[in-house]
Formats: sequence, structure tokens, C-alpha cells
Amino acid sequence: MSIKTLIADDHPIFLEGLKCLLRQEAFSFLEVVDVATNGVEAYQKVKQQNPDLLLIDMNMPEMDGPDVIKRLRKEGTEIQILVLSMYDQPRLVRTAFKAGADAYLLKNRAPGELKKAISALRKKETYFGSGVFLNETGRRKRFKTAGASYERSDQFVSQHMLTKRELEILNLIAEALSNKEIGKRLFISDQTVGVHRKNIMRKLGVTNTAGLIKAAHDHALI
Repeated sequence: MSIKTLIADDHPIFLEGLKCLLRQEAFSFLEVVDVATNGVEAYQKVKQQNPDLLLIDMNMPEMDGPDVIKRLRKEGTEIQILVLSMYDQPRLVRTAFKAGADAYLLKNRAPGELKKAISALRKKETYFGSGVFLNETGRRKRFKTAGASYERSDQFVSQHMLTKRELEILNLIAEALSNKEIGKRLFISDQTVGVHRKNIMRKLGVTNTAGLIKAAHDHALI
């Protein structure tokens, strides 16, 4: 029996990309019954259609993800909830789980990890995606630069006006992914990735990928 799934996200390109992904053979055990583009709509459609699984973003118009989750849990709605977010801050992760989420996964992860997360939920297990931590101590372990601090990296990001999308792409560049591979991960074109890559290099004052990765390591960005 397929898992009836509702997707809630306010970014149309990501929403359509996720729908296409979940229609692939690897996710044949899922059935996307509907989508929602704001929190109120997500709440209403869960109540109307009674899906088994809700995939929801943290930041949503009208009612954000945690508020939707909290309201559903307060009413005793039987549904498994997986948060898909671009934010890895432990404070937000804690907010999601405190509201009643069953899993938290970063949007820049591979489709295989989404499948792994859903498999864990089918076993009634809680799932923390890779790179997801409940506290800053665990989060700091990702950084390879000795003594790097979040205050330092946050200041650097602000000074160089790096966007969240640019930070996402920077982390994927550090994984040695090509523009095409990064585009597939983020549901954008490789040309768009190339533009972001050039903008990041310009902002950091480097001229090649090696310099880009070194700057990212030196300032605890990856």
C-alpha cells in the first residue's frame, strides 16, 4: 500500500522538482496526493485528505512549518512529518522537533537520503539528516579548520554579503561536485550554478576553485 504524501513548500521550482523526484521508480512506494504553497493550505489539506506523510518547509507564508506541525499534533492528527529545510541552525532544528516533527532533512542532500529518511519513518524512527544537529557542539564538528568559531564565520558571511544559496553551493563545491551535479541537487540549471560560482569567487576575491575552497575552510564556511 502506497504512502499518501502531501508536499508543502512555497518555492514553485523546488516543489515541482520534488514532485518529479517522488514520481520516480525509486519512490514507487509513495503517492503524492496534493501540494500546498502556504502553511494554512498545508494544514487544511492535511485535515481534508488525511495523508500518511507530510513533507514541509520551515518557512512558509501565512503559517510557518513549526506552527502547522504544532497545531496538527495538538489536535492529535495521525501523520508522520518530515521537515525539508535549507537551514541547519540547531535552534531551528530544535524548534521543529519540539513542535512534533519526526524527521529533519536539509534540502541540499541527495535523493537517496530522502529515501533513507522516509524508510526510517516507516519504521516509526526519528531521523536526523546528515549535517543536522540539535546543539552547536555537534554542529562545530563539521568544520575542519581548528579553532574556527561561528561568530567568525557569521561575521565573514555578513562582510562578504554571501547569500544562503551561495553558501549551499559553496558546500557542494567543496564536495567536488560539478555544476551539473550541483544543479541536480538544488533543482536549478548548471548555468545558474555557474553564475553563483562566479559571484562567490568575486566576493571572496579568488580566481579558481582551489582558492575558493581554501577561503571557505579558512573562514569555517564548510
